[in-house]
Amino acid sequence: MPVPKTPLLTVDAVIILNGKIVLVKRSNYPFKNEFALPGGFVEVGETTEAAAIRESFEETGLSIDLVKLIGVYSDPSRDPRGHTVSVCYLATGHGNPEANTDAADVVLFDPEKLPELAFDHRKMIDDAGDVINGILSKM
Repeated sequence: MPVPKTPLLTVDAVIILNGKIVLVKRSNYPFKNEFALPGGFVEVGETTEAAAIRESFEETGLSIDLVKLIGVYSDPSRDPRGHTVSVCYLATGHGNPEANTDAADVVLFDPEKLPELAFDHRKMIDDAGDVINGILSKM
C-alpha cells in the first residue's frame, strides 16, 4: 500500500524565563539571522511533547516544563520550504540560556517589545497572550 504524502510535523515553544520570552536567532535558511521561537521537526517515534522539550534544550540549553498546548498551525504557506504543521506549546524555562544547534543566539525579550518574528511565530505568541499574562502576573 503506498504511503500518502503528508505535511511535515514540527513543534514550537513559547518559553517564559525570568518574566521574558525566549527567542532564538536562526542560523539557517529560511529566515537566517531572524528571531523565532525555539522548535524544529518531530522525529519518527517521538511525541510532540518530547520533541518540544528536546528542540528547546538543543537550541537554548534550557530545560522546560510544558504548561499548555497553544495550538496547531497548518497554513500550507507558513514555511517557505514546504507544507509543515506545527504544534505549539507554552512552557516555563529553567537554566541559563545558551545558543546551540540551529540557533546563532538566544535572547530574552519583554513580551511587550518583541522584534519581528520568522514564520507565524508572532501569531503563536499572540494566541498564548492571556496565559502568558497569567504566568507573568504570578512572578
